[in-house]
Amino acid sequence: MDMSDINRNAGSRPRSHPAPAPDDGGTAERWHTIVTAIGAATAAPLTSALERIHALVSSGRIDRASLRALRDEVERARQAGMVGQQITRFASGRLRQSHERLQLAETLKGVLSHRQRETQARGIVFKPTLKPAEVIVDASLLFSLLNTVLDWALECARSTIEFRIEMRSWPAHARLQCRFAHRLPDEPEDNNVEPTALDTLTWRLLEQTAWTMGLPLDRQEDGGATVLTIEFPRTASDEIEGVSTFEVDEGFAPSTNSKPLAGSHVLVISSRRELRTQIRDALRNMGLIVDFVGSVDEATEFCRDGLPHAIIVESIQRGEKFAQLREEISNEVPDFVFIEIIEEGNTFEMSGFSGSNVARVGRDVIDSSLPSALMFELSKGL
Repeated sequence: MDMSDINRNAGSRPRSHPAPAPDDGGTAERWHTIVTAIGAATAAPLTSALERIHALVSSGRIDRASLRALRDEVERARQAGMVGQQITRFASGRLRQSHERLQLAETLKGVLSHRQRETQARGIVFKPTLKPAEVIVDASLLFSLLNTVLDWALECARSTIEFRIEMRSWPAHARLQCRFAHRLPDEPEDNNVEPTALDTLTWRLLEQTAWTMGLPLDRQEDGGATVLTIEFPRTASDEIEGVSTFEVDEGFAPSTNSKPLAGSHVLVISSRRELRTQIRDALRNMGLIVDFVGSVDEATEFCRDGLPHAIIVESIQRGEKFAQLREEISNEVPDFVFIEIIEEGNTFEMSGFSGSNVARVGRDVIDSSLPSALMFELSKGL
């Protein structure tokens, strides 16, 4: 669908939803809305899941479709809880940001490439028009922001999602735009429903992330189209007003946020409960979304509709099937993170060591080394 056709709808009146300052008079009302949304987003799928469990208890049987639906309902509830935690963390004011010069277009390209399977499974097409722009932001927060923009757009978009990066002439700010159709042309317009449908819990996370980074954002609705605009006031140039040399880290240095990779998705391939428990305990305080599968076949099926950000695999699972899965994923996302848990040992080998593109952590040091290994490997792609 050509988005320009939607914007030429003469009968529509553009609606603007500029994001208010986080400390304005509506703060209490906003948090009331967020808490209500978190409760609804958690309770609704859990209620449905509980009904399925009652049916399972009564009949003693569950078919494959119902089992998948049960998993999806629990996953939606878990995701709502994770989003609520992230909003609270960003709003706490305790994050320490490490400002770095980052290529905005290249970072966005990496995110879109990583999410390609997911978008293809949903029938969504990307149309990126990305001009080079170097911005000064915290790397992990930029990664979180771009993924949240994509999450929100995927929730609301009906067809194509357009991304555009351009430079404003004055002031010289980089600007990111995300445009999509939230309503198809033949669907009737409902002035009372549309804003609510766009104000999802993910939108609230997007707002809070941008505020935390000090980035102005604005949302415009024109007919059935939505345009999100995010400006980057700290855009790299020879002279940057208001940014001292002490505020900018040259090159990459891992962010000093307490949970810089919160919200990242990790898949663990392990058939042994004791190893799963050890990995879960080691990653418990990192704010990650962690899923477990018992075999490479299950991992392949899991990745069919979308890739996690990293895969942790126990050494006994590494064989021909895993090599095929790794090759397939690496061809699609060259810097994808793989970490192998070695059965015995107390060492950590980063990827690239001895020519291997798989990092390795000894089982004896999972508690102390796996979080650092995961942070190091994932941060290389930020």
